[in-house]
Amino acid sequence: MPYEQIRLEKLHRMKDFIEANIYKEIAPLRTEAWVTKEPVSFTEKETGHYLTLAAGDKWGELWDCAWFHFTGEVPSSAHGDKIVLLIDVNGELCIVDHAGTPTQGLTNVNSEFELALGKPGKRVVEVTDQALGTEQINIWADAGCNDLFGHYRSGTLKEATIASCDEEALALYYDVEVLLELAEQLEDDAVRKARILQALYDVSLLLVDWSPDLIKQARHILAVPLGKQNGDVELTISAIGHAHIDLAWLWPIRETIRKGARSFATVLRNLEKYPDYIFGASQPQLYQWMKVYYPKLYEQIKQRIAEGRWEVQGGMWVEPDSNIPSGESLVRQVIHGKRFFADEFGKDVRTLWVPDIFGYSPTLPQILQQANIDYVMTQKLSWSEYNDHPHHTFYWQGIDGSKILTHLPPEDTYNSPAAPRSIKKIEREYYDKNISEHSLMLFGIGDGGGGPGQEHLERLEREKNLLGLSPVVQETSIEFFDKLAVSADQYKTWVGELYLEKHQGTLTSQARNKRFNRLLEIALRELEFAATLTMIKGIKPYPANELDTIWKEVMLYQFHDILPGSSIGRVYEESLERYHKMLNQVERWIEEHYQALSRHLGLSGVTFFNSLPWSREKWVSNHDNWKKITLPPMGYHSLGEAANMDDLAKSPLRAEPELLENDILSVSFQPDGTIRSIYDKENQRETIAAGSSANQLTIYHDHGDGWDFPSDYRSTIHMQPELLTVQCHTEGPTASINHIYQYGNSTIEQSICLTLNSRRLDFKTKTNWQESNKMLRTSFPLHIRSTHVHCDIQFGYMERPTHRNTSWDFAKDEISAHQWIDMSEPNYGVALLNDCKYGHRAEGNELDINLLRSSGSPDPEADRAEHAFTYSFYPHQGDFIAGDVYKEGYELNVPVRSTELEGAQQNNNTSSFVQIEGNHVMLATLKKAENDNDIIIRLYETSGSHSQVQLLLNIDVEEIIETNLLEEPKQAIDLGQPIRFQPFEIKTFKVKWE
Repeated sequence: MPYEQIRLEKLHRMKDFIEANIYKEIAPLRTEAWVTKEPVSFTEKETGHYLTLAAGDKWGELWDCAWFHFTGEVPSSAHGDKIVLLIDVNGELCIVDHAGTPTQGLTNVNSEFELALGKPGKRVVEVTDQALGTEQINIWADAGCNDLFGHYRSGTLKEATIASCDEEALALYYDVEVLLELAEQLEDDAVRKARILQALYDVSLLLVDWSPDLIKQARHILAVPLGKQNGDVELTISAIGHAHIDLAWLWPIRETIRKGARSFATVLRNLEKYPDYIFGASQPQLYQWMKVYYPKLYEQIKQRIAEGRWEVQGGMWVEPDSNIPSGESLVRQVIHGKRFFADEFGKDVRTLWVPDIFGYSPTLPQILQQANIDYVMTQKLSWSEYNDHPHHTFYWQGIDGSKILTHLPPEDTYNSPAAPRSIKKIEREYYDKNISEHSLMLFGIGDGGGGPGQEHLERLEREKNLLGLSPVVQETSIEFFDKLAVSADQYKTWVGELYLEKHQGTLTSQARNKRFNRLLEIALRELEFAATLTMIKGIKPYPANELDTIWKEVMLYQFHDILPGSSIGRVYEESLERYHKMLNQVERWIEEHYQALSRHLGLSGVTFFNSLPWSREKWVSNHDNWKKITLPPMGYHSLGEAANMDDLAKSPLRAEPELLENDILSVSFQPDGTIRSIYDKENQRETIAAGSSANQLTIYHDHGDGWDFPSDYRSTIHMQPELLTVQCHTEGPTASINHIYQYGNSTIEQSICLTLNSRRLDFKTKTNWQESNKMLRTSFPLHIRSTHVHCDIQFGYMERPTHRNTSWDFAKDEISAHQWIDMSEPNYGVALLNDCKYGHRAEGNELDINLLRSSGSPDPEADRAEHAFTYSFYPHQGDFIAGDVYKEGYELNVPVRSTELEGAQQNNNTSSFVQIEGNHVMLATLKKAENDNDIIIRLYETSGSHSQVQLLLNIDVEEIIETNLLEEPKQAIDLGQPIRFQPFEIKTFKVKWE
């Protein structure tokens, strides 16, 4: 007689039947709410618009807030039962104790989430394990009328009831769920699968009725397959709880603070219930918010960290974008991130935790290595659209040769359901399982927070060592990485950039934020330089606290969904307002410090300051007379009344409708405003390809979103703006042609400028951009042949191809560059400079820069605004190194500063505070040390070659010590000896001054 065929659908119906019998509603809760537009504190909880609610009643609109009050009484008939509350307000909810401290977070069950990874809802609040009956329910909760992903879910009360919970049924449910999914993951002919399915079938025969005795019998049957364990194992999976919380994205920053409280309160409750549970969270900014807004919750977190149950992760202040922030910004992210965790918790964090950023600068390995960070964890590379990264465990080598051990969880998510399918996916897809015995699993609900729920932890209880699955151990990520490092000599090395083949639009989206970020990075460098000088000379105290506050806010906005441009409009409205205020404040402080320094030095009249470590020239006017002055490196030039002014009467400057010329370049224009020719008179070289047009402003259709634009945008119909007016000007040493263009509802104004004795052609641009789903670019087809370009990145540059030979080349059509991108032959080249743009393209002989894009999601008004930016065309003799392109990039971005004091001095007065003798070394930072009044000087090698320089300081030096990026000492330095650099090496020095 054959056996009964076991049908999986029947077993799934049994699982659903069990689930439906776990909770039994026994009484309603009385629900009151006080609704406000913005969050209010617990002490103000009854100040909003008052409502009494029943299921189905509406309480709010998107982003509304409310304090809910739930009251009721446990019926006497529930004596002996476990009692819970079932609450769903179609939004996020944070239950608090009598003092207003968060105790648990709840999430509406219909919240958006990738359901293949699990159900995001959290609706169960435990009351008592054994009711006496007549217990009073009196609960307050802080609500947001949005789901995990910032979506509006009707704003109605879904449920608020008292229920009994059948704990044995709950346990049976997870017994069945784990075994059934394990069976589905096994091969059809596996003995283990057959035995599991038979046990589940036997249980299904029992559960035609429902009673405590039948439930116990069912659990007894399933204990047999659940109890079977593995023998020798080839792979062990380290699991750690995770709640990826974007500090802003589809919700404003104010909601992130509340998401943190909800998620962390839930974590704390589950840590009490599950002794094996280990949780981890990154981003000191998030912890700082908890410290400020929820101090008692923060103390509970600190206790769990001290116990080792809660791991602090990631050595940066936030999880930042790494394409756009400057090198110094990334250094400050590490300094402030590691410092916070050390000061607050006594923890030295050794991992970079960036699961979701949109590409990885090849400068990072050196920065991390110099900050005592040993490991990198990410998974975003799994999103690449054309090529699979060949490893999950590998060494990542940066531009300087530094290597760091990197792991990509093979499940390709940081929101693992911790289910049997998770484990099997890791087993199947771990590219390095042939040499590695360890892999990482990050489990929980994330992006909008939430974190692990009961379901994750119940599954893991059953999967510790379950026959048919690789064993899973719950432990910290640093324990995992240290085990991984044991086999370090077997891992392969990936050299250079970790390019994400997706989200290239984030190099351009929300252009105003990118501009302000650049302006503040430059201004903060200037302020630190000026403030260090005034500190040394005893003029003004160093504004350490003020700088610390501003740096932390700048770093917050470098979060990987803010600076890249992938958040909702409110995030940008709020951050732009703050950027304005911060930049204005920093500019005032710069002026104050330079004025104080000028007074102290006895300088009167106009004094110009140069914070760059080389001499630079500037044209200045005095009573309508012009003079070109030379500013010394990192010093000043005070202009005397007796200064001789230059005679510009015979200047070669010309500005005509179709011709712009100085003593070095001659630029001719087409009638439509594009450029026909840029001729280098000094080198007798045409720079624009014959028959081509340069500065071709082009508008493309862009029906993408904040992250992406169509990869085939160039193949669609594209448009050029119409040239309306042309005006020509010469003033002093500058000749310019002003073009005004119109396209649709938008205007573009360009002042195309040449300055006497300069080979830089500037395109100073203002635009009122009011287009939707359009992208504005400009391009320069060059009379240059090269198979590659060089792109400015943090603390160096990287080479990228100008061809599309392979799928890897093809995927990198849009590339990032900071201040310049250069295409050169060995003896001549052209650089395209900019003051706030990052998206570029280089193919064949053409350089292209992405100026603006106005997508429709997640911000439907993205970049429909007024913009100002400058890009420049810089032809040079020799390649980009011989042409000192990096210096031109800095000079475009770092303005000469000036102060003016009453009175006048007779003669010029110049002096340098710091000088570098030698080539190819940039002084990135001069500031006060973090922990004392010593001076920090940070240098880096720019050319990718071995270099040596002499550092000259115009102060009395007691001692100079080389340090790492954390300002920890490495070795003493003799300033009388040259400082030697490896290619792209970053060096930091701590100077004790007298």
